[in-house]
Amino acid sequence: MKPNGMPPFDPKAFLAKVGEGKTITGYHKNQLVFSQGDAAEAIFYIQKGRVKLTVVSTHGKEAVIAILGAGDFFGEGCLGGQHLRMATSTAISECSIVRLEKSGTIRVLHDEPVFSELFLAYLLSRNIRLEEDLVDQLFNSSEKRLARVLLLMANFGKEGKTEPVIPKISQETLAKIVGTTRSRVSFFMNKFRKLGLIDYGAGLEVHSSLLNVVLHD
Repeated sequence: MKPNGMPPFDPKAFLAKVGEGKTITGYHKNQLVFSQGDAAEAIFYIQKGRVKLTVVSTHGKEAVIAILGAGDFFGEGCLGGQHLRMATSTAISECSIVRLEKSGTIRVLHDEPVFSELFLAYLLSRNIRLEEDLVDQLFNSSEKRLARVLLLMANFGKEGKTEPVIPKISQETLAKIVGTTRSRVSFFMNKFRKLGLIDYGAGLEVHSSLLNVVLHD
C-alpha cells in the first residue's frame, strides 16, 4: 500500500480503463488514428490489434517505418517537444487504442515510478529495434529483411507472445517495410510458401523454420 492507504499503482489497470485525459477508442481496419502534420497532443497505447506508421516525403514517396501491436506505445514524440506528427498512423486490423493526453501522461510519469519504468523499458526496446532495423537495411538482402519482418510480426523471440498466425498484410505494405518492390516480395513469399516456411489460411501462418533464412549466410 502507498503511504496514504491507496493500493499500489498498477500500470496495466491504468491503461485498461478510461479516466481523466484518457479515452479508449475502437478502430476499424484502414482507419486513421492521426495523420502526418497533425498537432501532437497525446500519446497512444495499443490494447489489441495492429497499427502501421508511414511517412510521406515531399516528393510523395511513402515508406512504412513500423508495424506495432498490442502493448506498444506510439505518438510519444510529443513528450519530447514534437509539435506536429512526423508520421501517419493507420489501423491495419480491428484495434482498441488508448489515447493519453500529453499533460496527464507527464504527470503520471512524474508521480508513478512503476509506470515510468514500464514506459522507459518500452522506449529502450523500441530504440534497440530501430538500430536492428538500420543494420538490417544496410547489410542484409531483401529476402532476409522480408523474413525478419514476418518473424517480428509473429512476435518470434518474445517469450510467451508468439502469434504464428497473423492477419493478412498486403504485399505492397510489406514491400514498403522491406524497402524493395512488390514483385520481389511476391517472389520471396511464393518461395517461402513452397519451402513450407509460411502458409496461407485464415491469416498468414509463419513457421519458426523461417528463422533459417535470417540465420543463413
